[in-house]
Amino acid sequence: MTPRQLLKPVLVLSAAVLIVAILVYAKPFLLPLTFAGLLSMLLLPVVKWLQRKKVPHIAAILLSILMLVAFFAAVFLFTGWQVSNIAQNSAGLEQQLTAKYNAVREFIAEKVGISPEKQKQFLEKQQASTSGTAGSFVTGILTGISGFLTNALLTLVYIFLFLFFRGKLKGFIVRMAPHGRSAEATKTMNEAQKVSQQYLTGLFMMIVCLWIMYTIGFTIAGVKNALFFAIICGLLEIVPFVGNLIGTALTLGMSLMQGGNSTLLIGIIVTYAVVQFLQSYILEPLIVGAEVQINPLFTIVGLVAGEVLWGIPGMILAIPLMGITKIICEHVEPLKPVAFLIGNDKKEDKGLKKKIKTFFHNKKAALKKGK
Repeated sequence: MTPRQLLKPVLVLSAAVLIVAILVYAKPFLLPLTFAGLLSMLLLPVVKWLQRKKVPHIAAILLSILMLVAFFAAVFLFTGWQVSNIAQNSAGLEQQLTAKYNAVREFIAEKVGISPEKQKQFLEKQQASTSGTAGSFVTGILTGISGFLTNALLTLVYIFLFLFFRGKLKGFIVRMAPHGRSAEATKTMNEAQKVSQQYLTGLFMMIVCLWIMYTIGFTIAGVKNALFFAIICGLLEIVPFVGNLIGTALTLGMSLMQGGNSTLLIGIIVTYAVVQFLQSYILEPLIVGAEVQINPLFTIVGLVAGEVLWGIPGMILAIPLMGITKIICEHVEPLKPVAFLIGNDKKEDKGLKKKIKTFFHNKKAALKKGK
C-alpha cells in the first residue's frame, strides 16, 4: 500500500484512540452532561405541553424538573422503606442463613474432606486480612455518596440550561451545516430528535408497565416485598440481556434466603417468562417501536464498552446513546453504513410474532389517526 492509501486507516484509528482517551479522562465532565442531555429530551414533551397550557417558559422547565426529581425521590424513598422492612426481619433471615451456612459446611466436610474447624480457621484468616480495609471502605462509600449528590445537582443544572437554550443549540447545529444544506440539516435534526424522544418516553413507559406486571406476578407467586423486587427488576431492564437476569436472580436468591419453597421459585420463573414474552411481543412493538433496535452483537459490545469506560453509569447510557447514534446515522448519508452495521436487519417476521406485532401496530396507527 502507498503512503496515501495508508493515511485514511491511520487517521480513523487515531480518531478512535482520541475519542476513547477523551471519554476516559473527561468522565467527570461528560457523565452528568450526557445524563442531562438524555433526560432533557425526555422532559421536552412535558415542557412543550405545559407551554401550550400558557405556563411561562422558565416555569414550565422548573415544573418538569420538579416532576423528575419527585419521581426519583419517590422511587428512592420507597426502595429505602422496603430495605428497612427487610432489615427489621433480619433476625429470622439470619437464622435461615445460619442454617444454610451450616448445611454448606457439612456438605463440604462430607464431599471435599475439609473439616468444619479448618473452614473456620480459613474464614478467620480472611476476616483478619480484610479488617484493615474497613476504614477505607467506609471512606469510599462517603466519597461515592458525595460525588453522586454533586453529579445529581450538576445534572439538574444542565437539564435546565439545555431546555432553556434549546433554540440556540439547535441554531448552532444548523449553522454548522455546509452552505445550502441548512434545510436538510434542520429536517434531519427534527426527525432524530422526534424519534429519540419517542424512544426515551417509550422506554420510561415500558419500565412502568414492567413494574405493574412484575408486581402482579410476584404477588401471585407469593414473593415477600413483591413491589420492591418488581421495581428492581423494572429498573434493571435498562440494561438489556443482563439486567432482567440479574433482577430475577436477585429475587430468587432473596426468596430462597427467606425460606421460599420450590413452588415459589417456579412462580418467579414463570412470572419472568410471561413478562419477557409480553415485553418482546407487545410492549416493545406498541410502546418503544423498532426505530432504534440494535443488533445483539453491538448491544453486548456497547454494554461491555460502557462498563469499561464509565462503569455502571456507562452500561445504563450505552444502549440509549447507541440508539440515538443509529438514528442520526440513518439521516446522514455518509454515516448510513454505520447505522446498517449496528442496527437489526429488517427481516419479515413470521408466524405468531408477525401477527401480534401487526395487530398492535395497526391499533397504534388507528389511535394516532383518531387524535
